[in-house]
Amino acid sequence: MNAPVGQAKPVPGPLKPHIACPTTFGTASECTGIAVFDFLEMEAKTGIANTRLRPSLGILDPTCLSSLPSLVLAANGFDVFSHAFESLTARPFTHRTKPASSSTRPLSQGANPYSDLACREAIRLVGGHLVTAVNDPTAEDYEALMFAGMLAGIGFGNAGCHIPHAMSYAVAGLVRDYQPPGWPSNHAMVPHGISVIVNAPAVFRFTGPACPERHLMGAEAMGASAEELADQTPGDALANRIEEMMRATGIPNGLSGVGYSMEDLDSLVSKTAPQRRLLDNAPLAIAEPELRQVFTEAMRYW
Repeated sequence: MNAPVGQAKPVPGPLKPHIACPTTFGTASECTGIAVFDFLEMEAKTGIANTRLRPSLGILDPTCLSSLPSLVLAANGFDVFSHAFESLTARPFTHRTKPASSSTRPLSQGANPYSDLACREAIRLVGGHLVTAVNDPTAEDYEALMFAGMLAGIGFGNAGCHIPHAMSYAVAGLVRDYQPPGWPSNHAMVPHGISVIVNAPAVFRFTGPACPERHLMGAEAMGASAEELADQTPGDALANRIEEMMRATGIPNGLSGVGYSMEDLDSLVSKTAPQRRLLDNAPLAIAEPELRQVFTEAMRYW
């Protein structure tokens, strides 16, 4: 389990062959070495990351997406975008201290040219197909999104995610009574893609100054107009475009839309702060004061 939540012990040896056949498209677990689970005692999600967890083979069938409820499609699509854009804006691999041994090299290396290629195309495909796939889908939309999910998985499987995913673990783990349409209704839950994207606009306004050219690229790829790009900072342009797409696909209005209020700030911050695997991969330093600021701004967008 990832430190400091766990002891970060490596997987001791090869696992049995694993053929992964996803029926959704957001997580890309068919091509990553990352597993996530609910740590109930901590009231948060956390992860295990090791190259030995990567499946032997992945088989993708875009027709599976045709039976997904619209909000499930939206949540998956925004998870794909978040994987790709967080990887694209992660701390560059050249800024990471060289490990004493290659066996101690972390799975998430930070932004790198190999991941950049996959992530840029994944963002373009989500920007061009997600809203249509939710509201008036075609087979082309399903194929594009399934492919985008795999590309983003290749990207973040090597580069790693950062702040929106770190925050999402607390958002999912502290849920009280939110029950989204399209998922089983026998218990409260904030689906992963929703728990990530409700944080993203606030995060990207915060990280925009760290790598403005990459935030500008993300805004363009997601469909921001030339006028929007000219009149706003890159972080604001991207955040505003995400908010437009959230509204067009039925995503809740920030943290308040999934049942949180300002009274929950302390808990959200304290449950996010230990997620150093993700937070330390961000393009700029973030600690509890900055987390409090971003969570506050993520409460409501419109």
